[in-house]
Amino acid sequence: MKKMLKKLDLIQKLAESGNLTDCELKALLQSEDDDSQLFKAADKVRREVYSDEVYIRGLIEFTNYCKNNCYYCGIRCSNKNAVRYRLDREDILECCREGYRLGFRTFVLQGGEDPYYTDEIICDIVSSIRELYPDCAITLSIGEKPKASYKAYFDAGANRYLLRHETANEEHYGKLHPASMSLKNRKQCLYNLKDIGYQVGSGFMVGSPYQTVDNLIQDLRFLQDLQPDMIGIGPYITHKDTPFAEYENGSLAMTLRLISILRLMFPYALIPSTTALGTIDTQGRELGLKAGANVVMPNLSPVKVRKLYSLYENKICTGEEAAQCRGCLERRVESAGYRIVTAIGNVKKGCKKAKTV
Repeated sequence: MKKMLKKLDLIQKLAESGNLTDCELKALLQSEDDDSQLFKAADKVRREVYSDEVYIRGLIEFTNYCKNNCYYCGIRCSNKNAVRYRLDREDILECCREGYRLGFRTFVLQGGEDPYYTDEIICDIVSSIRELYPDCAITLSIGEKPKASYKAYFDAGANRYLLRHETANEEHYGKLHPASMSLKNRKQCLYNLKDIGYQVGSGFMVGSPYQTVDNLIQDLRFLQDLQPDMIGIGPYITHKDTPFAEYENGSLAMTLRLISILRLMFPYALIPSTTALGTIDTQGRELGLKAGANVVMPNLSPVKVRKLYSLYENKICTGEEAAQCRGCLERRVESAGYRIVTAIGNVKKGCKKAKTV
């Protein structure tokens, strides 16, 4: 009883203040008690801010070429087993046409860091989408770029950018990435994006190799400093063609716990219930929504390439994950107690920064 009361006290404090000390966060993350009260508290907050609305984003995975060699990623440049593809401007616009017809009002262009897509090409694609769909949000998720490139995309019509920091700990970052990549640059990119005026999304993997609870707390502290509009987390899922092929997947339970903690720390954030959650558990996305998430991102990519954008093993890419099966997705969301809305879904204004402890 004493242990349960202690956890309830931590949940109440987090819900009321939006913050905990490092020791308190560690206790909450390591707790072996049931998370139902944590989920309930997070759901209460998300309903106060966003009601029962769930926003949909049309995901267009337009290239699986990548110059980077991140040790956890299935499209890393040294994976010779990957079947590579690129979508051209017309392919992408066709995805948008189909998405708009299906009711999508946010398009997310995601890809590896592919040098083929110069700033000129990206700007041409973005400006074309903006001209055709002025009522839509355009999100880019194409990695680390110079600040001038980010500004060019913004001026062309992009208004959101997703760049997960993956881990806020230097040592841990070095265990997941080659020496050619740096956490310092990744963080600077995020601050540059904010400075330009993007709505910025960041986030991290849960259960990645070598990750500790202290690393997770550092992730939360970094997000407090960054104050992103969107926060995307998902369980680490292994891929057979990476150096981490033998490592275990991340935990569904820990991912859900962190979604709830993030909702309580960042009441106004847009938090997706990710494809990775749906991959690791058939009810994963519904559970993510019940834990405090309020965004889903079904796939608008051409069917022929969906399986090729293989960041991790067994990624769901058909059925309800396909944007064309929006009716199926709506029913699943409704079964969790929420409803999909056709709206851009801007982050709610008025977010108060949590006090640092």
